[in-house]
Amino acid sequence: MDALDTVFVSLVTRAPPGAELSVTQLILDASLVVKSVLLLLVLMSVTSWYIIVFKFLHLRRARAESQLFLEAFWQSKQLDAIYATSENLKRSPVSQVFRAGYVELTKLKSGQRQGDTMSGAFGDLENIERALVRAQNGERVVLESMTSWLATTASAAPFVGLFGTVWGIMSSFINIAAKGNATLLTVAPGIAEALVATAIGLVAAIPAVIFYNHFVSRTRVLELDMENFGNDFLNIVKRHFFK
Repeated sequence: MDALDTVFVSLVTRAPPGAELSVTQLILDASLVVKSVLLLLVLMSVTSWYIIVFKFLHLRRARAESQLFLEAFWQSKQLDAIYATSENLKRSPVSQVFRAGYVELTKLKSGQRQGDTMSGAFGDLENIERALVRAQNGERVVLESMTSWLATTASAAPFVGLFGTVWGIMSSFINIAAKGNATLLTVAPGIAEALVATAIGLVAAIPAVIFYNHFVSRTRVLELDMENFGNDFLNIVKRHFFK
């Protein structure tokens, strides 16, 4: 304990009068490696925030338009009218699933009038089911797009910051070895650089993991809406067109 007290007293008493370490000055005085780490973390954070804002607005719009479409779908009895309504709700994944099913149903009806051979009253129900599934998969890709970057940032940013931490501490020990003594001037900058890298790594990672989980939850709700609507649409088509 006495040895530690001696070290801390030495650090304080040898500091130049009025010397202060600001975060900005630490970054400017940092080594090239630490600056590169900090720049990478800042780029990861800025990109993550862009994705966060974009996905938040996109998913909110998709959810709102899906609710509007479902209300219009269950209130109307004409598929043509519902299709016309879906023209103005293209951000809705449920609307896009309906459009795919409706287009396939229209093709089958047209083929039946032209005398094509079909397995049912208006063709094979499996054709419509495949169209619905294909549309669901396409919308799922859109809903999940860019969220992988948030997962990458959440998992990688702390380790990138840790690399900066290790490098800063290592630089501090190198300076101590080169100067032969441990003073505030030789120890503090490297340790502070290490702490800045760690802090920025956490600043980049924490929002990314929070919003990643949020977007996964919101996306899952929309995916369930698509699956449920697809099943309901198939039942309606089977009941009215495949008798």
